[in-house]
Amino acid sequence: MAQLKVTLIKGLMRRKPNQVKTVKALGLSKRNSSVIVEENDMINGMISTIRHLVKVEEVKK
Repeated sequence: MAQLKVTLIKGLMRRKPNQVKTVKALGLSKRNSSVIVEENDMINGMISTIRHLVKVEEVKK
C-alpha cells in the first residue's frame, strides 16, 4: 500500500461538526500540521470529506 502525507492547510473555524471530527480522527490539530497515513478505502473516504481543507501528497519510499 502507498503512504499519503496529509497536511491541514485551512483552519477549522465555522466548519461542520463532521468535518472537524474527521480532521481530529486523522490526527491533525493545527494548520500546517501533517500526518503520514496508509492509503486505504477508509482513509480515502475521510480525505474526500475534507478535501477542501487538506493537501495530500504521495510519500516516496
